[in-house]
Amino acid sequence: MHSQRALDLTLGSALLLLAAPALAAAAAITALRRPPGGVLVRETRTGLDGRPFTLRTLPVRLFRLDALSRLPHVVRGEMSLVGPEPLPPGAPGADAPWRRSVKPGLTGLAQLRRGSDLPWEEPLMLDQHYVEHHGWKLDVSLLLRTPGALWAARRRAVGGAAPVRLT
Repeated sequence: MHSQRALDLTLGSALLLLAAPALAAAAAITALRRPPGGVLVRETRTGLDGRPFTLRTLPVRLFRLDALSRLPHVVRGEMSLVGPEPLPPGAPGADAPWRRSVKPGLTGLAQLRRGSDLPWEEPLMLDQHYVEHHGWKLDVSLLLRTPGALWAARRRAVGGAAPVRLT
C-alpha cells in the first residue's frame, strides 16, 4: 500500500471515529433547522485523473466540522488528507495536468494560506508546488500545521481575540 494511502486510511479512519459524535450532533441540529431533504451539501469536484466525484459536506463552520465531514471521502479513497483543494470542473486550474496526478485533499499548502492576503493566482501556484514536491514528510508537516492555521483563522474571524493563557 502506498505510504500516502496508508496514512489517509489510518489517520482518516481514526479522525472520523473521533469526530463522529460531533458530526452526528451537528447533523441533527442542522436537520432541525433545515427543510426536509438532507443535511449535506452536494457539489461536483474534480478528483484524481480529472474524474468528477460528488463531494458531500455538512455545512457547519463550528470547529471546522465542515472539513471533518469530508473524511468519508478520504477513507473511501476519493480524497487524501493532504493535497490540492478539490475544485469544481471548469474552475481555473481544475484541468491542469499536474493537478490530475494527485487526489484533492482536506488540507494543503493553499488551504493553510486561505484568508491571507495572497493574490488570486497564488493558491494555484501553491497547489502546483505541493504536487511537484509532495511526500510523506511534507504531508506530515502540513497535517501538523493545520490545527494552528485553523485556530489562527478562527481568531481572525472573531475579531482577533487572543487565546487566554492560564499560567
